[in-house]
Order: sequence, then C-alpha cells, then structure tokens
Amino acid sequence: MTRPALPRPALVLVTDSARRADGGARIDHIVREAVRGGVNIVQLREKHLPRAQLIGVGRRVREAIDSRALFFVNGDVEAAIALGADGVHLPEDAPAILDVRVCVGARMLISRAVHGIDAALRAEREGADLLQLGTIFETAFKPGVQPLGIEGLRVVCAAVRLPVIAIGGITAVNAAAVLDAGAAGVAVIGAIFDAEDPRVAAAALAASIGLRAPLAAER
Repeated sequence: MTRPALPRPALVLVTDSARRADGGARIDHIVREAVRGGVNIVQLREKHLPRAQLIGVGRRVREAIDSRALFFVNGDVEAAIALGADGVHLPEDAPAILDVRVCVGARMLISRAVHGIDAALRAEREGADLLQLGTIFETAFKPGVQPLGIEGLRVVCAAVRLPVIAIGGITAVNAAAVLDAGAAGVAVIGAIFDAEDPRVAAAALAASIGLRAPLAAER
C-alpha cells in the first residue's frame, strides 16, 4: 500500500486544547471548521493526555476531519497505529526513523521536527518523508527561542530534497513569504486555535498561500 500524497501547499493545524479555557471540549468543532476553511493536514498534539484518552480524542478528531484532510499523530507511535493515522510526527529527539518505520509499516508518512540544517540533513538520511522546521518567527508558544527567520528557512529548504513544513509564529500576513522561501507548507497552532472563528482564520491562511477552500463559504 502506498503512502498518502502530501498536499501542496500544505496547511497544517496542530492541535493544543490545553491552551483553551474550555479544556478542549470544542476540539471537534475547531478541527471541523478549520478543515472547512482550508486546512488539509491535522496534527493531533495533545501531550498532556495519557494514551487511552489521546486515542479517544483522536477518534473524535478523525470523525471531524471526515476524510477531507490528512491526519497525523504527534509523538505517540502506538496511538498513531491504533487510530489508523495517515502519518506520525516525531520530535527531533524521538527514536530513529528506521525503528519507527518498522513499527508503522510502509503506508504511514513519517514527519520529523527539526530546528536547523544539521538535523534536517540527518532526518533526510534516516528516511523521513517530510520535515517540520521551526521556530521561524517569534512566538509565545516557544518563549526565549531564537527564531530561524526567512533566511534560515531558505537555507534548510535549499539543502534538502524533502518537503519542509514551516512552523512558529506563522500568520496569514507572513505565510506567503514562508512559501516563497521554499517551504512546502505552513503549520499553525494559535493562528487557528485561538481564533474566534476557526473557519475564517483557516480560510485567511489558505488564501495567503494560494489554497482554495471549497467549504469556506458554506454555513
């Protein structure tokens, strides 16, 4: 079985229900609306949840996606397998990609978080399917972290053959510059998760990177 094709450009919503006052009670709604607004990859990132709860939330998120976007699980390989995810996203210090590939088989995409050119080249050699590179711009999510900036992003994109998804401080205002630097897509948390209307926020991001959001106007 072949691996899913990565959408281009990619618009990734990384979930983080812990940042919300409602404790994630509306995660299904946020994901559903974001996908209708143009998000084409949803990355389930709920580090505060034990695996059993993570899988339960993951099932709700998959249902909300309704096959309109790829579904990745952050960090937990076993949960990704249990949920039949399209991909698993690994932290930079996670187990070797070859070991994860043995666990997940040939069908699942493997994404690796990287923070510079050396890690990006290493992940490419190890067999990652895509990279998630950050932090690009200053963000409250990673206080005190020196951002790579557009030039740092450009250097990494030029050095690897893999698709690079940029993350960190990305908004509808700066997303186009990120793609111009060579990124295959953008990943966001607060730009959608903190928005009053996730569909409108996703549609603005989609428009900024040239994505058509066919359900953005549907109500």
